[in-house]
Amino acid sequence: MSPGPARGRVAGSDAGGPRRGPVRRWQLVRAGSDAVPPSTRRFMARARQRRMRAALPWAVAGGVLAVAGLVAWTVLGTGLFGVREVRVVGADLVTPVEVRDAAAVPDGMPLARVDLAATARRIGVLPPVERVTVTRDWPGTLVVTVVERTGAAVVPRDGRYAVIDGSGVPFRTVDGVPDGLPVVRVDAPGPDDPGTRAALEVLAALTPQLRAELTELTVAGLARISLSLRGDRTVVWGDATRSPDKARVATALLGRKADTIDVSAPDVVTFR
Repeated sequence: MSPGPARGRVAGSDAGGPRRGPVRRWQLVRAGSDAVPPSTRRFMARARQRRMRAALPWAVAGGVLAVAGLVAWTVLGTGLFGVREVRVVGADLVTPVEVRDAAAVPDGMPLARVDLAATARRIGVLPPVERVTVTRDWPGTLVVTVVERTGAAVVPRDGRYAVIDGSGVPFRTVDGVPDGLPVVRVDAPGPDDPGTRAALEVLAALTPQLRAELTELTVAGLARISLSLRGDRTVVWGDATRSPDKARVATALLGRKADTIDVSAPDVVTFR
């Protein structure tokens, strides 16, 4: 009699194969705030604060740079603050139009980009201008302040008169002799001319009484300077040395009846 099937064996299974256990499925679940210890929460909060404090200066610096860049671009790169007006102050011998033409600043040029020193140099080339200052008046005005030359004497030239200032610069030509300016006769008036400098030195030393009588100063040579006074009188001055002493002696002799007073050697005066 054949033995029957063994008990305890499950049909359809291999008694010799590995046994399979139950399958586990994992799932991540975020823990609630109560699950984190207070000390850990405090540590994490302090860490966040440190990160924010460390990043704050960089954020502020970035914002400042961005604003500065925007302002610089607006001022330097656009016509929003461009030149709208060139205001001229102190000009009398030159016209505002001449000053603006000499300044050569284009309309609409950003005011911040105007080279003030270069603009002043261009205006200073005008003969009547002694000094010039150029400043900005925001948002769109360039202010040019002019100091003009003051006449010290006139020099006859070709039927007219060249007005020279105290340094000998000819800066104006007029048809007649302006009131209060003496006539000076020199060959080549100019700031580098020795005769012009000698004449101006003598004029600066004259007393008010002598200057009131003066009609003309002639420089025939550096040692041949003479003054023509009212009443056809002449003062022989010589050179420009010791001019204050010569002026004092000549003033003292103005009351003498003499056509010529020679003060070229002020210690030994002659007159005739």
